[in-house]
Amino acid sequence: MCGIVGYVGAEDAKEILLRGLEKLEYRGYDSAGLAIANDQGVHVYKEKGRIATLREAVNQTEAGTVGIGHTRWATHGAPSKLNAHPHQTARYTIVHNGVIENYEQVRREYLPDVEMTSDTDTEIIVQLVEKFASDGETTEVAFRHALSLLKGSYATALLDLEDPETIYVGKNKSPLLIGLSDGVNVVASDAMAMLQVTKEFVEIMDEEIVIVTKDNVTIKKMTGDVVTRDSYVAEIDSSDIEKGTYPHYMLKEIDEQPFVIRNIVTKYKDEDDSIKLDDNVRQAVLGADRIYIIAAGTSYHAGLVGKEMIEKIAHIPVETHIASEFLYNMPILSKKPLFIFISQSGETADSRGVLVNVKKLGHQTLTITNVPGSTLSREAQFTLHTHAGPEIAVASTKAYTAQMAVLVILAVDAARASGLEMDFDPLQELGIVANAMEIFTEKKDVLEEIARDYLSVTRNCFFIGRSMDYHVCMEGSLKLKEISYIQAEGFAGGELKHGTIALIEEGTPVIGLATQENVHLNLRGNMKEVVARGAYPCMISMDGFQEEDDKIVIPKVHNYLTPLVSVIPLQLIAYYAALHRGCDVDKPRNLAKSVTVE
Repeated sequence: MCGIVGYVGAEDAKEILLRGLEKLEYRGYDSAGLAIANDQGVHVYKEKGRIATLREAVNQTEAGTVGIGHTRWATHGAPSKLNAHPHQTARYTIVHNGVIENYEQVRREYLPDVEMTSDTDTEIIVQLVEKFASDGETTEVAFRHALSLLKGSYATALLDLEDPETIYVGKNKSPLLIGLSDGVNVVASDAMAMLQVTKEFVEIMDEEIVIVTKDNVTIKKMTGDVVTRDSYVAEIDSSDIEKGTYPHYMLKEIDEQPFVIRNIVTKYKDEDDSIKLDDNVRQAVLGADRIYIIAAGTSYHAGLVGKEMIEKIAHIPVETHIASEFLYNMPILSKKPLFIFISQSGETADSRGVLVNVKKLGHQTLTITNVPGSTLSREAQFTLHTHAGPEIAVASTKAYTAQMAVLVILAVDAARASGLEMDFDPLQELGIVANAMEIFTEKKDVLEEIARDYLSVTRNCFFIGRSMDYHVCMEGSLKLKEISYIQAEGFAGGELKHGTIALIEEGTPVIGLATQENVHLNLRGNMKEVVARGAYPCMISMDGFQEEDDKIVIPKVHNYLTPLVSVIPLQLIAYYAALHRGCDVDKPRNLAKSVTVE
């Protein structure tokens, strides 16, 4: 859950690396560092905290045309300057993303007399390379030798003091790309970091190493055999990853959701205004006797909504599982399962672990992701893209609604292919959803007032709903706890009296969501129960069955699509709650955007 950049070219590498790290700061921001190589040696700068702190520490007069950089989310060792990357030996300098599971065993066996200077697992790698090189191995062989001993995940870049014009790169389970240009080559965890240099990239596969110079890129297997692979052009507009006039990426991305929904309609519509979907994907869905949705965090909440959509629309049984639980506790599977992996980044480590396991069992796999060319997209048999554009804020918003929109398209396509009667046009209804979303861009003052009134000083908050509203409440509570640090939980309304209502005290904020016609009266009854025990209620309802005291009324949309709209006020309430508490909205503490380690 860290970010790596590297540069080999003709310009001074410092500013290029710093700008690249700023684009990757969503991946980790508890410490950062960079190393610049020149004729005088390898110069390392690292600091605890944000890239801005590192920028102040870098010697602007120390020039070099080769360098590597890193922004960290701590796994081994506390956030500190000592544990920040790069790590060094007398000859080598390294940055690393991932988790080395057997680092203590490797240290005991190969480095018993070496005194470590940090608390990280990363330092093991550079110490191993130093040891093997001192035993007579070339840097390339020593690098391969070291990596071959590791269990776990790594994306790593290495500088050699005796060969300062080369970056040695290795990858296993953690994402890493090589960017190509004339007389310049770069390394990046995410293409966004190096769009300033190039849009042409090469994917690095697991258990490969790459030797990168300014004029050449050589990919090799761990055996030393050379690999050839075509490059691709990253379909990202660098202007898409700028905040523009917005104070935070999160607010920008919330406001972009109507555009994202319209973009999805355009991408999945043919010239006859019908759903356009790969027939292989369609047949995979139709051929499944059960669908297993695998996801984590916000994507898991989208999967819960997707389960209801697919079952109600396409009449296919669906199970939704948390990836990290499924990975080590796989249930008894049906005879012809289809696995759908939902991930904003396409790099989620827990989901990839499940993908690897089910592929070994011979099952069909489909990824729904926002990032073409990502690991989950590349390794699954099929991919559906969400076309949401880069999402920078750590708390996901537009990726979540995009995932649900693609899931409903998938469900309707399967239903129509099965000959089921449909009572709505999904593409037309998604257009109505986009219009309904836009209304909330004009109601920010109301939602800010709710956040200030209900959440300025509270220590906790509860969200309650039923059916699909319950799933949206889980997502709303996650948004609030992620960025405001308020203890928030989403509950099924009927479960309150089975234990949770004991936590209701005088003034406890309870946000109720009632958009489902068949259960909205039940939910109102649950709200009365908490009010009777002192709760401070905030009701959000759907146009058509609202009541006078409801704080927010959502425009009418199709019953299946209400989660795409009802989540918008919850996202904005969370945003304003965090803002008024002085929290870092885009980069909440302890979190990183792309969870690339288990």
